[in-house]
Amino acid sequence: MENKRVRVRFAPSPTGGLHMGGVRTALFNYLFAKKHGGDFILRIEDTDQTRYVNGAEEYIVNALKWCGIEPNEGVGFGNGPHAPYRQSERKELGIYRSYAERLVASGHAYYAFDTAEELEAMRKRLEAAKVAAPQYNAVSRQSMKNSTALSEDEVKKLMDAGTPYVIRLKVPRNEEIRFHDIIRGWVVVNSSQVDDKVLLKSDGMPTYHLAHIVDDIEMKISHAVRGEEWLPSAPAHVLIYRYLGLENEMPQLAHLPLILRPDGQGKLSKRDKSGLPMFPLNWYDERTKESYIGYRESGFFADAFINMLVLLGWNPGNNQELLSKEEMISLFSFERVNKAGAKFDPEKTKWFNQQYLKNKPNAELADLFAVKLKEKQIVATQTYVEGVCRLIKEKAHLASEFWELGAFFFQEPEKYDEVVIAKRWNSSARNFFIKLAEIWSASENFSHAVLEEKFKSTASENGIKPGEVMPLLRVLITGLAGGPALFETIELLGMAQTIHRLQRALHELPE
Repeated sequence: MENKRVRVRFAPSPTGGLHMGGVRTALFNYLFAKKHGGDFILRIEDTDQTRYVNGAEEYIVNALKWCGIEPNEGVGFGNGPHAPYRQSERKELGIYRSYAERLVASGHAYYAFDTAEELEAMRKRLEAAKVAAPQYNAVSRQSMKNSTALSEDEVKKLMDAGTPYVIRLKVPRNEEIRFHDIIRGWVVVNSSQVDDKVLLKSDGMPTYHLAHIVDDIEMKISHAVRGEEWLPSAPAHVLIYRYLGLENEMPQLAHLPLILRPDGQGKLSKRDKSGLPMFPLNWYDERTKESYIGYRESGFFADAFINMLVLLGWNPGNNQELLSKEEMISLFSFERVNKAGAKFDPEKTKWFNQQYLKNKPNAELADLFAVKLKEKQIVATQTYVEGVCRLIKEKAHLASEFWELGAFFFQEPEKYDEVVIAKRWNSSARNFFIKLAEIWSASENFSHAVLEEKFKSTASENGIKPGEVMPLLRVLITGLAGGPALFETIELLGMAQTIHRLQRALHELPE
């Protein structure tokens, strides 16, 4: 295994939109593959056809593309030597059944003919007997309708009659199962805690437990990286490899910690009420008729989203928080992934986006802002919009906040902040702004430095402290009590618009 080429897979089920937890699993696989010059594969595990959701597979592909963590092989990304990559298509090749029958032939799996009613009756019997965790296992299988409890003749009759059956793993009654997890170290489980898992369903489709193992073997997967929720199933998977005589072919396991709710109480769900999206892109669930907003549509940048995700459960070994994709690849290792769950922090998530937004070229931000301006039927030059973005991006967490923060650059204020006006507007202030408008109007240089110098000198000449009228100046120009750098704002607005706004305010406010 040590010399085996790194080949990892992200293998979601097309049962809904790709939750951010799934994106993190894909990201960790991607980073590990890139660091070791290996392959990252997208495999679709659609063994449960009853839960298949139209559009889910396309959503997964588009989400990975937006996030910039594209596989180099797999569904939606081109075929490699191990196509097809949908399990429903691989089933037609007979691959899964051959492995299941191989386990039956070696005595490590068996045919089970139990009906749903018989399974329910067994569960109730065990509950009545005060069994803590009722399951189909080495003890209960002896009283059920399967090839370990029935004679060969009885089994043959059932098979000849076309009786529906599943193939179950034959788990030993009391045996220690040990395996190594890259993140968690050695894990030891007694087989009495493991049920006889169904490997092949009555419709011929494999369950996850068999399918992912067969595919990992056939696709030469070196590392199986998945969520912590699969840890309880891992002992059964170890047994399957062992019973196939392929324990040396088993991928190294890495079970990622859960992403927890902001309060740390339980797993983060798609319906979390943190106020931030749980999905990378907008998702509509046709089964539940529920709509979920995405990070992309909420104004987040993909690189900020990925930066936030990578630090949920992993750390680079230093105090660095802002990481380029190249730095993530260089620094990534599973040894630095935590065992404990990682709390999702909505405020920190917005902070990450704010940092990336500040560093985006103004031209790129202007293109994003232009969409909203077009909606508002506002016409402005590219240069002007870039100037607005340069000033307001320091205050914004999201590009979607640009209009709220910078509307006054495109339309005159409809009202003036009442608190500032009530506290500071008086005849002395009025006289000051009359003189300031005259001085600024006569100025040949309308740069922010000159504007500020003339503002301060005019205040001084009139016995006024600049700090007493600065808040009023902002309100008269923008209508708001806060905002971006004031004199740079005025410079961008230009002389004509600035003087117009001052004179309008002098006309509208009481003397």
